[in-house]
Amino acid sequence: MEYKDIIVAVDGSEAAEKAFQKSLNIAKRNNARLILAHVIDSRTFATAEAYDRTLSDRAEEYAKELLDSYVETAKVAGVNDLVRCVEYGSPKIKIAKDIAKNFNSDLIICGATGMNAVERFLIGSVSESITRYAACDVLVVR
Repeated sequence: MEYKDIIVAVDGSEAAEKAFQKSLNIAKRNNARLILAHVIDSRTFATAEAYDRTLSDRAEEYAKELLDSYVETAKVAGVNDLVRCVEYGSPKIKIAKDIAKNFNSDLIICGATGMNAVERFLIGSVSESITRYAACDVLVVR
C-alpha cells in the first residue's frame, strides 16, 4: 500500500518532533504530499482573550514560525511536496475529521503525547482521539 497524502500533526512538542521525523521518511518512500497540520486550540485562550486581545495573534505567529521551521527541515531532507495547514478549534476533532477530510488523506501521523498534560489526564489524549475518529490509517509515534 502506498500513501499519497500524509498529515503530520505538529504542536512544537518533543513527541510531535519525533512524529515529524518519521513522517519525512514515510513521505519520501511513498513520494507523498506531506501536510503539516497545526491546530490552535482556541478553547485554551477563549476566556483569557477578554483580558488580552493579542493572544490569538501570538498563537498565529507561533504557528507560522513553527510550520516555517518544519518546512525548512523537510526541504533539506528532500521532501518538497508540502502543504501548511493552520486551523482553529479542538485538535482532537479538527485533525481526525476536518483536516483529514479536506485533504483526502490516507495517513495521519502524530506523537503519542502532546503539550497539554492536564487535558490528557482529564479527557484523554489527542492521539487517542485521532485513532478513534479518523477514517484513514493512523500512526502514533512513541
